[in-house]
Amino acid sequence: MAGELSKPKDAILPIFAGLGGMVFPALIYLLWNSTGEASHGWGIPMATDIAFALGMLYLLGDRVPKSLKVFLTALAIADDLGAVMVIALFYTSDISIISLLVGGGFLTVLVIANILGVRNTLFYGVIGICLWLAFLLSGVHATIAGVIAALTIPANVKIEDKSFIKKMKDLTNKFESSTPNNVTLVTPDQLHILDDIRHYSKAAMTPLQRLEHSLHPFVDFVVMPIFALANAGITFSNSFFDDLGSNISLGVIFGLVLGKFIGIVGFSKILIKLNLATLPEGVNWRQIYGVAMLGGIGFTMSLFVTNLAFIDSSYILQAKIGVIVASLFCGICGYLTLRKA
Repeated sequence: MAGELSKPKDAILPIFAGLGGMVFPALIYLLWNSTGEASHGWGIPMATDIAFALGMLYLLGDRVPKSLKVFLTALAIADDLGAVMVIALFYTSDISIISLLVGGGFLTVLVIANILGVRNTLFYGVIGICLWLAFLLSGVHATIAGVIAALTIPANVKIEDKSFIKKMKDLTNKFESSTPNNVTLVTPDQLHILDDIRHYSKAAMTPLQRLEHSLHPFVDFVVMPIFALANAGITFSNSFFDDLGSNISLGVIFGLVLGKFIGIVGFSKILIKLNLATLPEGVNWRQIYGVAMLGGIGFTMSLFVTNLAFIDSSYILQAKIGVIVASLFCGICGYLTLRKA
């Protein structure tokens, strides 16, 4: 993604569009719920669910340009980082200074390890879990620990592309010219060559990408479904339409549907009008409208914030109904808009 957003103007647009997509949903929610416990839910429509939004976009395949996928990814990441900060600052319990200091100690270890060039992903995983536990016990929501830990994992390679290609060619030529032993076991010489190939292949990847790649299947097929199901908890009863028409539910729906669209499109138009940013290459405004609609898919993150925002079970149910309805509506409308665009 860094290569796709190499120009400052390319990077500014999704970041500020993501910011607009957080501010307007919160303001619209507060128009419906300005007092009492209901007002605590202003953070619910702020988040975009990266996985589901990108999933809808990738269903379109080559119908959308790669630059649009990069734009939505950057926008959703900026949006989610903002949501995590909101959770950490506004949806936390009493703060334990001692636990925070312990967490700071683990964070210092991670930073020093990065500076010293430690590239073992297991090390960062173990210390990162310790950091997460410290934040969990501190009262600051533990989601912030995951973001901080990720920032300390090295994102640089030990061998550049050209050098890696040359090494691979040399090693594959050596392997091809080595004398086979005509059995299933490789010779000691071949084993050393294969070991060198593995070493250079590992050096050509960043530890951050290696960790992300190894966790990707587990997160997509285990963590995300469990997380979504655990936070959904919606029961359909005779009062469903009453709950759907409540101020909390309507605030969430209009926040996600209208707030996200107005914030993302509005900020994008202002930045481009002021010549502070440019549309991604090959992207038109209709596609931006479609992406803005996909930004209204809050789902897992919004459901997560719902459980932090409310104590009253009826408020929680009303907010969850709003999240599900708005996410389905935005997903379908965004998909159809992009398909026709």
